[in-house]
Amino acid sequence: MPKANLYNMAGEQVGEVELSEAVFGIEPNEVVLHAAIKNHLANCRQGTQSALTKGEVSYTTAKPWRQKGTGRARAGYKGSPVWTHGGVAFAPKPRSYRYTMNRKEKRIALKSALSAKAAESKIFVVDGLNFDEIKTKACVSLLEKLGAENAMIVTETVNENVIKSARNIPGVETTIATVLSTYDIMKARSLVVDKAALAKIEEVYC
Repeated sequence: MPKANLYNMAGEQVGEVELSEAVFGIEPNEVVLHAAIKNHLANCRQGTQSALTKGEVSYTTAKPWRQKGTGRARAGYKGSPVWTHGGVAFAPKPRSYRYTMNRKEKRIALKSALSAKAAESKIFVVDGLNFDEIKTKACVSLLEKLGAENAMIVTETVNENVIKSARNIPGVETTIATVLSTYDIMKARSLVVDKAALAKIEEVYC
Protein backbone atom coordinates (compact mmCIF):
# COMPACT_ATOMS: atom_id res chain seq x y z
CA MET A 1 0.00 0.00 0.00
CA PRO A 2 1.41 3.45 -0.93
CA LYS A 3 2.35 5.81 1.87
CA ALA A 4 3.13 9.50 2.27
CA ASN A 5 4.96 11.41 4.95
CA LEU A 6 2.84 13.38 7.43
CA TYR A 7 4.03 16.81 8.55
CA ASN A 8 2.87 19.47 10.98
CA MET A 9 2.61 23.20 10.21
CA ALA A 10 6.20 23.67 11.40
CA GLY A 11 7.36 21.49 8.53
CA GLU A 12 8.43 18.65 10.82
CA GLN A 13 7.68 15.04 9.93
CA VAL A 14 5.42 13.51 12.56
CA GLY A 15 4.61 10.18 10.95
CA GLU A 16 3.24 8.49 7.85
CA VAL A 17 -0.21 8.04 6.38
CA GLU A 18 -1.42 5.16 4.25
CA LEU A 19 -2.85 6.15 0.89
CA SER A 20 -5.78 4.43 -0.77
CA GLU A 21 -4.62 1.72 -3.17
CA ALA A 22 -7.60 2.43 -5.45
CA VAL A 23 -6.70 6.11 -5.88
CA PHE A 24 -2.94 6.39 -5.31
CA GLY A 25 -1.73 2.89 -6.09
CA ILE A 26 -2.86 2.05 -9.62
CA GLU A 27 -0.56 1.51 -12.59
CA PRO A 28 -0.61 4.89 -14.43
CA ASN A 29 -2.31 4.64 -17.81
CA GLU A 30 -0.08 6.84 -19.96
CA VAL A 31 -2.39 6.71 -22.98
CA VAL A 32 -5.44 7.99 -21.09
CA LEU A 33 -3.28 10.46 -19.16
CA HIS A 34 -1.97 11.92 -22.41
CA ALA A 35 -5.50 12.09 -23.83
CA ALA A 36 -6.75 13.95 -20.76
CA ILE A 37 -3.98 16.56 -20.97
CA LYS A 38 -4.63 17.06 -24.70
CA ASN A 39 -8.33 17.45 -23.94
CA HIS A 40 -7.62 20.09 -21.28
CA LEU A 41 -5.33 22.10 -23.58
CA ALA A 42 -7.79 21.87 -26.48
CA ASN A 43 -10.63 23.12 -24.28
CA CYS A 44 -8.47 26.07 -23.21
CA ARG A 45 -8.01 27.27 -26.80
CA GLN A 46 -9.93 30.43 -27.63
CA GLY A 47 -10.34 29.59 -31.30
CA THR A 48 -10.57 33.27 -32.29
CA GLN A 49 -8.04 33.19 -35.14
CA SER A 50 -9.38 34.65 -38.38
CA ALA A 51 -8.10 35.70 -41.80
CA LEU A 52 -9.71 37.22 -44.89
CA THR A 53 -10.61 35.05 -47.85
CA LYS A 54 -10.34 36.28 -51.45
CA GLY A 55 -13.95 37.41 -51.30
CA GLU A 56 -13.39 39.47 -48.16
CA VAL A 57 -10.23 41.47 -48.96
CA SER A 58 -10.75 45.13 -49.81
CA TYR A 59 -9.68 45.25 -53.46
CA THR A 60 -11.33 46.23 -56.70
CA THR A 61 -12.66 43.32 -58.72
CA ALA A 62 -11.53 44.92 -61.99
CA LYS A 63 -9.20 42.84 -64.13
CA PRO A 64 -5.62 44.25 -63.73
CA TRP A 65 -4.76 43.89 -67.45
CA ARG A 66 -6.14 42.21 -70.51
CA GLN A 67 -6.04 38.44 -70.79
CA LYS A 68 -3.64 38.13 -73.75
CA GLY A 69 -0.88 40.04 -75.45
CA THR A 70 0.98 41.57 -72.50
CA GLY A 71 3.53 38.78 -71.97
CA ARG A 72 2.54 38.57 -68.33
CA ALA A 73 0.70 35.80 -66.54
CA ARG A 74 -3.06 35.82 -66.67
CA ALA A 75 -4.64 37.74 -63.76
CA GLY A 76 -8.28 38.04 -62.88
CA TYR A 77 -8.27 40.26 -59.79
CA LYS A 78 -5.84 41.69 -57.22
CA GLY A 79 -7.48 39.90 -54.30
CA SER A 80 -6.30 36.51 -55.55
CA PRO A 81 -4.44 34.35 -52.98
CA VAL A 82 -1.39 34.20 -55.28
CA TRP A 83 -0.95 37.98 -55.06
CA THR A 84 0.77 39.90 -52.27
CA HIS A 85 -1.85 41.26 -49.85
CA GLY A 86 -4.45 39.08 -51.51
CA GLY A 87 -6.91 36.85 -49.66
CA VAL A 88 -5.91 33.66 -47.86
CA ALA A 89 -6.82 30.33 -49.40
CA PHE A 90 -8.71 28.17 -46.88
CA ALA A 91 -8.49 30.99 -44.35
CA PRO A 92 -8.90 30.03 -40.66
CA LYS A 93 -12.15 31.21 -39.10
CA PRO A 94 -13.33 31.35 -35.47
CA ARG A 95 -14.25 27.88 -34.22
CA SER A 96 -14.47 25.86 -31.03
CA TYR A 97 -11.82 23.24 -30.32
CA ARG A 98 -13.76 21.84 -27.37
CA TYR A 99 -14.49 18.14 -27.12
CA THR A 100 -15.38 15.84 -24.27
CA MET A 101 -13.96 12.69 -22.70
CA ASN A 102 -16.17 10.15 -21.02
CA ARG A 103 -16.33 10.06 -17.25
CA LYS A 104 -14.50 6.74 -16.89
CA GLU A 105 -11.51 8.01 -18.88
CA LYS A 106 -11.36 11.20 -16.81
CA ARG A 107 -11.40 9.21 -13.58
CA ILE A 108 -8.65 6.84 -14.76
CA ALA A 109 -6.52 9.81 -15.87
CA LEU A 110 -6.91 11.54 -12.51
CA LYS A 111 -6.03 8.40 -10.56
CA SER A 112 -3.05 7.83 -12.86
CA ALA A 113 -1.78 11.35 -12.14
CA LEU A 114 -2.20 10.92 -8.36
CA SER A 115 -0.57 7.48 -8.46
CA ALA A 116 2.39 8.84 -10.43
CA LYS A 117 2.95 11.55 -7.82
CA ALA A 118 2.66 8.99 -5.01
CA ALA A 119 5.17 6.69 -6.71
CA GLU A 120 7.63 9.60 -6.96
CA SER A 121 7.11 10.46 -3.25
CA LYS A 122 5.93 13.91 -4.26
CA ILE A 123 2.86 13.98 -2.03
CA PHE A 124 3.30 15.84 1.28
CA VAL A 125 0.43 15.52 3.76
CA VAL A 126 0.08 18.31 6.31
CA ASP A 127 -2.01 17.86 9.44
CA GLY A 128 -4.23 20.92 9.90
CA LEU A 129 -3.06 22.94 6.90
CA ASN A 130 -4.02 26.52 7.69
CA PHE A 131 -2.48 29.92 8.41
CA ASP A 132 -3.53 32.21 11.26
CA GLU A 133 -3.33 35.19 8.92
CA ILE A 134 -2.78 35.98 5.25
CA LYS A 135 1.00 35.86 5.07
CA THR A 136 2.96 34.87 1.97
CA LYS A 137 6.14 34.51 4.03
CA ALA A 138 4.54 31.80 6.19
CA CYS A 139 3.49 29.82 3.11
CA VAL A 140 6.94 30.12 1.52
CA SER A 141 8.56 28.98 4.76
CA LEU A 142 6.33 25.89 4.98
CA LEU A 143 6.98 24.88 1.37
CA GLU A 144 10.74 25.31 1.81
CA LYS A 145 10.75 23.13 4.92
CA LEU A 146 8.75 20.46 3.11
CA GLY A 147 11.03 20.65 0.09
CA ALA A 148 8.00 21.15 -2.15
CA GLU A 149 8.80 23.09 -5.32
CA ASN A 150 6.20 24.35 -7.79
CA ALA A 151 3.58 22.82 -5.55
CA MET A 152 -0.16 22.51 -5.77
CA ILE A 153 -1.77 23.03 -2.37
CA VAL A 154 -4.97 21.05 -1.83
CA THR A 155 -7.41 21.93 0.95
CA GLU A 156 -10.69 20.28 1.89
CA THR A 157 -12.77 23.42 1.34
CA VAL A 158 -12.08 26.98 0.19
CA ASN A 159 -9.61 28.47 2.67
CA GLU A 160 -9.07 32.19 2.10
CA ASN A 161 -5.95 32.38 4.27
CA VAL A 162 -4.24 29.58 2.33
CA ILE A 163 -5.35 30.86 -1.08
CA LYS A 164 -4.27 34.45 -0.49
CA SER A 165 -1.02 33.43 1.21
CA ALA A 166 -0.02 31.32 -1.81
CA ARG A 167 -1.34 33.36 -4.73
CA ASN A 168 1.78 35.54 -5.16
CA ILE A 169 4.25 32.66 -5.06
CA PRO A 170 5.48 31.79 -8.59
CA GLY A 171 4.63 28.24 -9.63
CA VAL A 172 2.32 27.60 -6.65
CA GLU A 173 -1.40 27.01 -7.11
CA THR A 174 -4.25 26.10 -4.80
CA THR A 175 -7.38 24.01 -5.25
CA ILE A 176 -9.90 22.02 -3.24
CA ALA A 177 -10.22 18.25 -3.00
CA THR A 178 -13.45 17.95 -5.01
CA VAL A 179 -12.26 19.77 -8.16
CA LEU A 180 -8.86 18.26 -8.87
CA SER A 181 -7.53 18.65 -12.40
CA THR A 182 -5.34 16.01 -14.08
CA TYR A 183 -3.49 18.71 -16.00
CA ASP A 184 -2.76 20.78 -12.89
CA ILE A 185 -1.54 17.73 -10.97
CA MET A 186 0.88 16.76 -13.73
CA LYS A 187 2.00 20.38 -14.14
CA ALA A 188 2.92 20.66 -10.46
CA ARG A 189 6.13 19.05 -9.25
CA SER A 190 4.62 18.15 -5.90
CA LEU A 191 1.31 18.07 -4.04
CA VAL A 192 0.88 19.54 -0.58
CA VAL A 193 -2.35 18.06 0.75
CA ASP A 194 -4.23 18.81 3.93
CA LYS A 195 -4.94 15.61 5.89
CA ALA A 196 -8.67 16.33 5.82
CA ALA A 197 -8.47 16.96 2.06
CA LEU A 198 -6.72 13.60 1.60
CA ALA A 199 -9.66 11.81 3.23
CA LYS A 200 -12.02 13.76 0.98
CA ILE A 201 -10.07 12.80 -2.15
CA GLU A 202 -10.19 9.11 -1.22
CA GLU A 203 -13.91 9.39 -0.50
CA VAL A 204 -14.79 11.15 -3.75
CA TYR A 205 -12.52 9.41 -6.25
CA CYS A 206 -12.29 5.90 -4.81
